Amino acid sequence: MTLTFLGIESSCDDTAAAVVRADGTILSSVVAGQVALHADFGGVVPEIAARAHAEKLDLCVEEALAGAGLGLADLDGVVVTAGPGLIGGVMAGVMLAKGIAAGSGLPLVGVNHLAGHALTPRLTDGVDYPYLMLLVSGGHCQFLRVDGPDAFTRLGGTIDDAPGEAFDKIAKLLGLPQPGGPSVEVEAKAGDPARFALPRPLLDRPGCDMSFSGLKTAVLRARDDLVAAQGGLSRQDRADLCAGFQAAVADVLAEKTRRALAAHPVPVLAVAGGVAANGAIRTALEAVAEAGGARFLAPPLRLCTDNAAMIAWAGIEAFRLGRRDGMDLAGRPRWPLDENAAPMLGAGKRGAKA
Repeated sequence: MTLTFLGIESSCDDTAAAVVRADGTILSSVVAGQVALHADFGGVVPEIAARAHAEKLDLCVEEALAGAGLGLADLDGVVVTAGPGLIGGVMAGVMLAKGIAAGSGLPLVGVNHLAGHALTPRLTDGVDYPYLMLLVSGGHCQFLRVDGPDAFTRLGGTIDDAPGEAFDKIAKLLGLPQPGGPSVEVEAKAGDPARFALPRPLLDRPGCDMSFSGLKTAVLRARDDLVAAQGGLSRQDRADLCAGFQAAVADVLAEKTRRALAAHPVPVLAVAGGVAANGAIRTALEAVAEAGGARFLAPPLRLCTDNAAMIAWAGIEAFRLGRRDGMDLAGRPRWPLDENAAPMLGAGKRGAKA
């Protein structure tokens, strides 16, 4: 009999529930976004996000079960994101999952949100271990060698802003709507990526670590110079700045990916996370994979951003290894996938978030 699990995700600003089978069939996947709630603030407000999760989680679970045509009695377990993330949202999901598990007698599995992203190629394409994963999203950016459901080796990552966070900040300083990634990508299509001489940080240093804070500052200075010289920004100025910024991010990700693949040649290069939805970045990474003799994999766009299907799958893989959690499962704001890796620079006194 095929295992069937309910997945629950609430680590940032997407409330999600899904029902997934161990053969990779996604019976249902429900995502309730919060873009409108945070639009006036230029980013996600943790308190608002946590309250919205508390209001929507049970409704998403009900919708996911209805969409799958199943009840709790038809499930084999409950999986929930236990971190890392905004702790209010993580706690809301964990408490709901505990309640469902306690009331139904189903096994409970708490998983790392990043493992959900990192294992998505296993869900969508059934790839074998090992493979190389570039996890690139609003809060995270790292290269991982994936050797098993709980075997991750970090090869490098961002020492400051994650690319998605940088996209959001660029959108904000250019007066574009949030979330910034899609807004900047749309604007960049009409722009000249070569107009502004923007930096490609850390390309002069060996290794796979990345930095995007200096690039963000360079865009800010270019914007301020234009405003000072002409009293404001034209539509073309904005498009050219977006195109230049996007090209710089793509160049950095492509070169660092080339280095990671050269140091760890594996059959598959996969990318996951919200920034994986960016067409220019996908194209650059596809070229790197082809040059390195690796198959390139990117999940469908609906599985790039946060979702509960990937969480359910990560739980299925953990369950197969014998993982079970009790009612003492706690939410974790920080939870590195590679516990043995040294904290990234800029990780803060509490250590690396991811």
